[in-house]
Amino acid sequence: MRIALIADTFPPLRSSGAVQLRDLSREFARQGHEIMVMVASPQQAGAWLLEEHDGVHVLRLHTPRTKDVSYARRTLAELLMPFYMKRNLQRSPLAAAAWDAVVWYSPSIFLAPLVNFLKKLHQIPAYLIIRDIFPEWAVDMGLMGRGFPYRFFRAVADYQYSVADIIGVQTPGNRVYFEQWLAGNNGRVEVLQNWLSDAGVSNCSIRIAETALAGKKIFVYAGNMGVAQGMDTILAFVQAMSGKPDVGFVFVGRGSDSERLRAEAFGRKLNNVLFFDEIDPDEIPGLYQQCHVGIVALDVRHKTHNIPGKFISYMQASLPVLAMINPGNDLEQIIVSNDVGVVSIQADTDVLTDKASQLLSRLESNNELPGRCRSLYEQLFAPEIAVSQIVRAFQS
Repeated sequence: MRIALIADTFPPLRSSGAVQLRDLSREFARQGHEIMVMVASPQQAGAWLLEEHDGVHVLRLHTPRTKDVSYARRTLAELLMPFYMKRNLQRSPLAAAAWDAVVWYSPSIFLAPLVNFLKKLHQIPAYLIIRDIFPEWAVDMGLMGRGFPYRFFRAVADYQYSVADIIGVQTPGNRVYFEQWLAGNNGRVEVLQNWLSDAGVSNCSIRIAETALAGKKIFVYAGNMGVAQGMDTILAFVQAMSGKPDVGFVFVGRGSDSERLRAEAFGRKLNNVLFFDEIDPDEIPGLYQQCHVGIVALDVRHKTHNIPGKFISYMQASLPVLAMINPGNDLEQIIVSNDVGVVSIQADTDVLTDKASQLLSRLESNNELPGRCRSLYEQLFAPEIAVSQIVRAFQS
């Protein structure tokens, strides 16, 4: 098939979404499909730039800047983004190219006008991969009420859903959110698990053995540190664990809270934790090889279901997890039923400390735990599974 994949993130960006889309596009190409990634590129001077990486064609289309700007400016830029992409696509050598199907990735929720243009122009089906049910999660977190901003974003999201023929959600629990959409549309909703390519272990710029945490049992958190993660509770947990001299914590990444967390850890004189800036995704397996437990953190006020990409990366690296997640999240059942870690559905440092101690004891006595993590990755989260499922959806 000739497939257009539309997104607002792709390498060299290092976000989990960029890595996912890189892995997905490579797998489409590996399975013999002609894949064209159309990605918003605010940093690009020209209208378009055509590249090829690992058999994947990437068309970078200039758009207004959406990152590291005010909320108002970001909203306006994202609203304009698909129209800039459409205009610059029509200026590119691919203006007359035809496609058999279109896939797009949310977040962002603003890409549907471009998808709808291609869908109608070529009379092709459209598959929405939705990893983030916005604005609902922002309401759950208390970041937004149900006034005009919510109604605006909800209208944009509803339009996005109306363009889709198939919507791929992360977990069975997220299907409930789309029941009303299903009642009024001929499309369908299916569970499309997250995915991550199996990368080899390469050198990592972080060498824990050369730090003050050398020789300790290492809990690692690699990813975004923002309001959605509930990191204040995690930092309080780190402080509560400071009395265990054989345990250390490593936090790697960026986000709205990362600098504040560093400052607070310094202010509390925590000598059991180290913070590092975001590293290249290819270095992550080398980092995990030096660690013992992966931390999954989601603010417990969330009401939607989420399987973070970092959870999959931990499973791939055979790292059992300590997870703090919202009650009812399908991720709890995945962790418990497959016995790949421990879960707290409370933002409670005592509970987390107790769960962490249980997990460390099990790691001392049960060498099958890492193997179960790796097995779960191979069963559910390999990118070939996701690509095959998307192609089957189009063919049906």
